[in-house]
Amino acid sequence: MFYLSLIEHKMLLPPRLLNLPLQDAIKEELQNIFLDKVISKLGLCISIYDIRKIDGGFISPGEGASTYTVEFRMIVFRPFVGEIISAKLKESTADGLHLSLGFFDDITIPAGLIQKPSRHVPDPENRYKVLWVWQFNGEEFFVDGIDEIKFKVISVTYPPTPIEQQGEPFAPMVITDYVSLKTAFMLSQRTGDFVSRFSLPPTLPPNTLTNKEAGHLL
Repeated sequence: MFYLSLIEHKMLLPPRLLNLPLQDAIKEELQNIFLDKVISKLGLCISIYDIRKIDGGFISPGEGASTYTVEFRMIVFRPFVGEIISAKLKESTADGLHLSLGFFDDITIPAGLIQKPSRHVPDPENRYKVLWVWQFNGEEFFVDGIDEIKFKVISVTYPPTPIEQQGEPFAPMVITDYVSLKTAFMLSQRTGDFVSRFSLPPTLPPNTLTNKEAGHLL
């Protein structure tokens, strides 16, 4: 789920950070650039782990800041296909379930991948558009957002960034899953509270970024 990736990035160091030691100033600017952003094919940037190398420091004509080439390691969130993860229900619609990990919300379970027999009914409290109901041994179990849901990752995709933003916020990284509701309801017997949700920010421009090494599992 979480990986260490070695990244090389060419960056401008703003003059407002020049009062800090060089490594601290560069780390602060890297955090401003990367944290909570998605890098296509790499994942959601969680934290700057360490800085391996700093080169440069030149001021180009017409620039008001020095330019550095930085090699650093970053913790990224990128589930692998087949991974089992637990999440909370964010929204339930006729198209399926939308789940949240707290720091990542773009997790979808299409209606066709919800364990059968199941169906959706109108939500009497109008909290969600519908409620999904799983039938097991003559009983009905509602997916109501109270309990955690354990799901299996089917795919992780990085949709292209639209030229114009329209309608709902763009999701640069989408996780599609299969859910076994039998497993989910068994899991619900031993779960507690969950952290509040955050929205996912836009993807990063790739022109100054080089992913030198990815795939070190933490």
